[in-house]
Amino acid sequence: MKITIISVGKIKEAFYRDAVSEYRKRLSAFCKLDLIEVDDEKTPDKAGDEENKRIRDKEGERIRKYLDPHAYVIALAIHGKSYDSVALSRHMDELMLSGRSHIIFVIGGSLGLSEDVLRASDEQLSFSKLTFPHQLMRVILLEQLYRCFKISKGEPYHK
Repeated sequence: MKITIISVGKIKEAFYRDAVSEYRKRLSAFCKLDLIEVDDEKTPDKAGDEENKRIRDKEGERIRKYLDPHAYVIALAIHGKSYDSVALSRHMDELMLSGRSHIIFVIGGSLGLSEDVLRASDEQLSFSKLTFPHQLMRVILLEQLYRCFKISKGEPYHK
């Protein structure tokens, strides 16, 4: 199983980098993990709708360069489908059993994802109606992927 996480922007804070590193190490027992960071666009204060769309589209162009047409693409979006951890684990198992050997997760920048990226995805996934910093979202996603593999293997961790 190969999992790729494409995300907008670099992780600046050491505590986020440490958490990503820890979950990357834990996940190495279960999958091949690639983390791809694309540059974010600077968002001016009080940017209007058109400027925000332009920024999302520019970031979306960068993301689309890394989308493998043979992979199953899951975009993280606030209006996506929600799962609890056990259901997400089952969903991941179903994807793998259906021959999906490469799953790509996409995390947008501070303004979210472009319509092009959302249309290019096979599925949209929501972790909450709340908005999280995109740097923290990487850690949350990695932790949940680790939890999914532990649940799938029947190993302790997820309680």
